[in-house]
Parts: sequence; structure tokens; C-alpha cells
Amino acid sequence: MRHAVIVSTARTPIGKAYRGAFNATTPQALGGHAIANAVQRAGIEGGEVEDVLFGAALQQGAQSPNIARQAALRAGLPTSVAGMSLDRQCASGMMAIAAAAKQVIADGLQIAVGGGVESVSFVQTPEMRLGPDPWFKDHRPDIYMSMLETAETVAARYGISRAAQDDYA
Repeated sequence: MRHAVIVSTARTPIGKAYRGAFNATTPQALGGHAIANAVQRAGIEGGEVEDVLFGAALQQGAQSPNIARQAALRAGLPTSVAGMSLDRQCASGMMAIAAAAKQVIADGLQIAVGGGVESVSFVQTPEMRLGPDPWFKDHRPDIYMSMLETAETVAARYGISRAAQDDYA
């Protein structure tokens, strides 16, 4: 039986919600910082990571559109690295670590990142700071592409008709 081992760790900082040094730091930036440092400490290239699994209990507002994928991209991992977000409330980060280990043990992945992030300052407010992450607006606006836009891009890039996509779905 295969085994999974933790070869590197890094964590997001802890601060006081609504005040303090990280009050206006997006969860994507916090998670990206932890991922980048864990990858660097492991002595691997970002492209060697096969999947990033991240938990967040409040996947809304700034934390909503696949926080795992956004944190991976903020970490500088290439677009080819997948991301999956989990919500298990108070155990989201632990569940993501367990799921990453399962992918190594049972699914044949060589390298997966598991962890979690939460920014209460960005989600538990009356307006939930719904705006997009400014870094992504400037550097990777494609992250906010709708599923329909994605399907049309795939169709054009790979010559797959909309009808063929609909048949497969």
C-alpha cells in the first residue's frame, strides 16, 4: 500500500478580524503565500504539484470562486495545476489535507498540496466585500471567466463543437 508523507509545511498568518496587519489582505494572497513557501521549502518546482486542495468554511464573497485554485495561482503555480475547494466548516483545512493524502495513497498523485484559509474580515461583513481580488483583476482576469466562456474557449482552442460538448455533458 502507498503511503503519503508531509514533506513541507507553511501556514497563513493569524490576525484579528476587521483590524490588524492582515485586515485588508485577501484570502487568495494569504493562501498563496503559504503554498509558495511550502513548495519552496519542499525543494520542488511549482509545476510538479498535481493538485491543490484548500478548505474554507465561508466560501462566499472574496473566498467564493474556487479559493484553492486562486490561492495556487497567487502562489505562482502554473495554470496546469488543478485546485479544489472544500467546506467542512471548522475542519475544512484538515479535510483538505486528508483528501490530498488520499489522492497520493489511492489515486496515484505524486505531489498534492493540502491546507486551508479563512479571512473573516472579507466574509463576515454586511457587504461581504464582494468585489473581485484586485490582483486577479490586474494579472489574471481569466479566473473570473464564466463556464460558458470557458466552454467556448475550449471549443475554439481544440476544435470541439458546442454540440459535441453538449453530447458529452
